[in-house]
Amino acid sequence: MKVTIINLFDGQGKFIKPNRPTSLMDRETEGTLLAFTVLVLLGLEPAVIKANPVNPFAFASLSALIASLILWPVILLGGQAREILERPAELRKTFLTGLFATAIAYSLFSYGTRLSTAVNSAILTRFEVFYSFLISWLLLRERITGRAVVSALALIAGVFLVVAQGRVSLLKGDVLLLLTPLFWQLGHAIAKRTDYSPVTIATLRNTFGGLLLLVPAFITGFAFTKLALAEGLIIALTQSLWYLAIARINLSKATAILTPAPALTVLVSIVLLGESVTPYHLAGLALITLGTLAISREESGVRE
Repeated sequence: MKVTIINLFDGQGKFIKPNRPTSLMDRETEGTLLAFTVLVLLGLEPAVIKANPVNPFAFASLSALIASLILWPVILLGGQAREILERPAELRKTFLTGLFATAIAYSLFSYGTRLSTAVNSAILTRFEVFYSFLISWLLLRERITGRAVVSALALIAGVFLVVAQGRVSLLKGDVLLLLTPLFWQLGHAIAKRTDYSPVTIATLRNTFGGLLLLVPAFITGFAFTKLALAEGLIIALTQSLWYLAIARINLSKATAILTPAPALTVLVSIVLLGESVTPYHLAGLALITLGTLAISREESGVRE
């Protein structure tokens, strides 16, 4: 298969669309591969968060600020930082992305994972696909096919199996974990309409989000952990690659591709954290994975 390499930035480091013609399949393939790379990184993240020994606000704030410190040299040396001065009105959008997708979402994610398990955290946050379909259809006017709806129902059924585990009650953190992806998707929808390069969006998102989290972090007891360095690196990589992915394919499709990440988390959690996996976990993960494979075959487009 012939692969076309697309230059993302001009001589001044400004994000541009390719001038030469590229087929829809080229962009679709690139976006899909980028999303699958993010999938692998996200599979490791819940295990890192679960192992965190300090309070969740401190961990989330430190991780986001470390990610921003990794990304700022990239946009300064690459020249993308100029677009902030050229289009300062877009800063409001990146602030909202940082508020929803980092400050609120990572607080819920960190606390939810601490109160639940890394396995539940990885699987339940894949409910993001449902929120993605809803927000993409309502706000971004992306096309959602009948097959995508059936796939979403399979995902919801899989989530139900993981949450219920044959019982009526929920673990304390499960509700927080189910709310987490709603705020991720609100942030992603705003980011998709922000006229900055993907790496600039990721940099500002973590800067604003990390600073917003400093207040509750100091109130609840600020502390440093080396795991925040690992999480900061994961955040910097996943967000940069993620925004490159959704610039090429539908937000709903990119989100669905991430769904099998719990499979990797399950392996890591068993080996490193000693967590157990039940038949409900496996059945739910199977449904979620099947739904993901189906939706990943969708072609991106908008409603007419």
